[in-house]
Amino acid sequence: MDGGCFMAYDLENKLVVGVSSRTLFDLTFETKIFEEEGMEAYSRYQVEHEDELLRPGPGFPLVRALLHLNELPGMEGRVEVIIMSRNSPDTSLRVFKAIKNYGLRITRAVLSGGASLAPYLTAFKTDLFLSAWEEDVQRAIDSNIAAGIICTEGISTYDCDHRIRQIRVAFDGDAVLFSDESERIFQEQGLEAFEENERRNAGNPLQAGPFAKFLKTLSELQNNYPEEESPIRTALVTTRCAPAHERVIRTLRAWDVRIDEVFFLGGIRKKDVLHAFGAHIFFDDQSAHTLPASEVVPAARVPYRNRETFGEIEAKDSS
Repeated sequence: MDGGCFMAYDLENKLVVGVSSRTLFDLTFETKIFEEEGMEAYSRYQVEHEDELLRPGPGFPLVRALLHLNELPGMEGRVEVIIMSRNSPDTSLRVFKAIKNYGLRITRAVLSGGASLAPYLTAFKTDLFLSAWEEDVQRAIDSNIAAGIICTEGISTYDCDHRIRQIRVAFDGDAVLFSDESERIFQEQGLEAFEENERRNAGNPLQAGPFAKFLKTLSELQNNYPEEESPIRTALVTTRCAPAHERVIRTLRAWDVRIDEVFFLGGIRKKDVLHAFGAHIFFDDQSAHTLPASEVVPAARVPYRNRETFGEIEAKDSS
């Protein structure tokens, strides 16, 4: 027996990405069984079809590209992908068979048997969590962990061989990389008030949003390579435009992070730009952007932070 699984293993200084089984594989049909017939029928179907290979899901290209980083000089073992699923151990065998079949080096899993996954995200030092289960994603965001509700609508259109040698990650700005302070002004007071606020505060960096820490982690990994040879490329794709652009640029400068490409679209739809960029994943706070984007690239919606819950976490961290 291989004793490697029993050796002490440290997750510090690693990029830890938690993905649900629906993120990694196409479980559209199985999910429909669960929703219409219940857990017992779902479990029975999974067991009866254990030898039927699952098709890649929306997060498959991203996961495979992330795991490829571990094969690069200087990056050995820096990325850890963990299956985090509400499946029971009994119903998960089909998922692990698919992982083996596709040659994915994923050896660790959290199988909660229907319980919330949120308590385990911190325990596994998760940097990014992708799931189709909104409750778990919301609790992750409220715990200051970057997380997104993966769109499962456009799976069949994705190219699973796409750019395995360079990961491309695209972010929205407000309520994703940055806090939602400016977004709330826009929603409550309109475009004119928003632009005036950004003009007045152009020299004041925006507060960090739920994906700021994740961007900084990616930027640190990028620093290991010359810019033209980096295996990671990032983009900011935002509906902001002049005069609201300056605060964004000054914020990124203040954070000392690298963004390779920035698009100030000013109302132009994001779908076409994301397709041209070739994103492995796009994070946005609005389904009006993620759903169209998911037709051409994998996309995930970032829910707004629960202010009361997040405020309690901030107070605890500062005490």
